[in-house]
Amino acid sequence: MFSNKKKQTPGIDPDQKEMIDNARLRIKQKRGLFSHFIVFLVGSVGLIVVSQFFIKSEIPQLLGIDWWIWIIFAWALILLYHLFKVYVTQKLLGPDWEKRQYDKLVSKQQDRINKLQGKVEKDYPLPDAKVVITPTKNYREVTMIAAAGNDDGLGKDGQLVWHLPDDFKRFKRLTTGHHIIMGRKTFDSFDKPLPNRTHIVLTRDKSYTSDHAIICHDMDTALAAASDDPQPFIIGGGEIYKLGLPYADKIELTRVHGSFTTDAHFPEIDESKWKLVNSLHHPADDKHKYSFDYETWVRK
Repeated sequence: MFSNKKKQTPGIDPDQKEMIDNARLRIKQKRGLFSHFIVFLVGSVGLIVVSQFFIKSEIPQLLGIDWWIWIIFAWALILLYHLFKVYVTQKLLGPDWEKRQYDKLVSKQQDRINKLQGKVEKDYPLPDAKVVITPTKNYREVTMIAAAGNDDGLGKDGQLVWHLPDDFKRFKRLTTGHHIIMGRKTFDSFDKPLPNRTHIVLTRDKSYTSDHAIICHDMDTALAAASDDPQPFIIGGGEIYKLGLPYADKIELTRVHGSFTTDAHFPEIDESKWKLVNSLHHPADDKHKYSFDYETWVRK
């Protein structure tokens, strides 16, 4: 409520301050000259009175002229010099004159610099430069992740038709910490929400709600809900994969080698638009009835 801050006063422009200082200096010089003139008059009158009325003996002379006249003459010369300094030297050669001389010097130096720069540009011309702006790729990488048989089958009645523990581990490793976009049937097939992942459920049912997922009704809204995620995943099912394929930048596909009876299918990958960049084979073993390949596809 109470402040010790001093009241600020408006500043004086530097040019105005210089003019004020010069005016004060001129006034001081003129006062000094006037004082010198008064002292000269009083001193001259005093010398005349003393020499004429108080000195009874013969007054010393120099070149036939009384000494007090020489004193007054010398003093008059000093006064004339003072007058010349105040009204001629300080006026013609004062701060304004110094500033003009400084400006002339700066102007000459700038002219020399400009001429030298022109000579350098003429003798050593720079090559023509062309600015090329390369558009940057969107930092976000929308990824579809799925496991499908040789005929692109995904599963039946909302369930997988194979059991591949290593594929489950890979799915968890890739999707943990990210947004996962899925259809309502896929979400309902979970016993409980997958840990450490943000669930986005895509459904046509406007009345559908969940305390464990973000509910959206189109793919654009679903992806917007995951806008802060550099790599959101689309995890199914079949209809959601079809909707997401035009938006996808990458596909992580586990190709299961076998024929299965399924009612949902992964969309066919058009190799004119997609490039297989990595494939890792996993053989069948005592925990995996079917062999499979981890395939990574990127959009061309």
